[in-house]
Amino acid sequence: MKNKGFIFDLDGVIVDTAKYHYLAWKNLANELGFDITPEQNELLKGVSRIRSLETILEWGGVKLSESEFNGHLVKKNEEYLSYIEGMSEDEILPDVTKILAYLVDAKQPIALGSASKNARPILAKVNLLEKFDTIVDGNDVTKAKPDPEVFLNAAKNLNMDPENCIVFEDSVAGVTAANSANMISIGIGDKEVLGHADHVFKDFTEIEIDFIKELVTT
Repeated sequence: MKNKGFIFDLDGVIVDTAKYHYLAWKNLANELGFDITPEQNELLKGVSRIRSLETILEWGGVKLSESEFNGHLVKKNEEYLSYIEGMSEDEILPDVTKILAYLVDAKQPIALGSASKNARPILAKVNLLEKFDTIVDGNDVTKAKPDPEVFLNAAKNLNMDPENCIVFEDSVAGVTAANSANMISIGIGDKEVLGHADHVFKDFTEIEIDFIKELVTT
């Protein structure tokens, strides 16, 4: 069997931490005198923490000093970390473990490629850390998605050419990054939103092992 590099985003692909980000960002916005909607939160998926706060402030028409900005960043992250502290294996999204187990058994290289700076503690909480051959997260890159840096670094760490890598992503920016890296992009979510991906599935329950086998052999 050939080897392909399988690269997974974290938030919204392996676990649904987007809800915790939303709670923390919503509380921050409320504190500043406005609100953000779940629809707006969709636009923050796969976006760095700094850019997310800049976007939220633009929505609210709020200007902050540098020290206030940095203070809110820290506070938001502390609140988010308090939410993920209680995470367990129950929070792994349906059938993710089935796909990971198959890839491990088939000895296919597996990477995490996430904007999150908390990827390692989250994976440890849900008991998946040892499934990944390499982890590239927000601590390891200087450019956020849609720049392909995170995926290119993951491919390099796996000793795989980009064109032999497959990316699972739930965000528009992430799919764009995978496409820019010349990788096969698999969107997890809404076909309407992720139509630029090579393949789109609602979630991993729709992905058959035969589909994964085909990705490996073609």
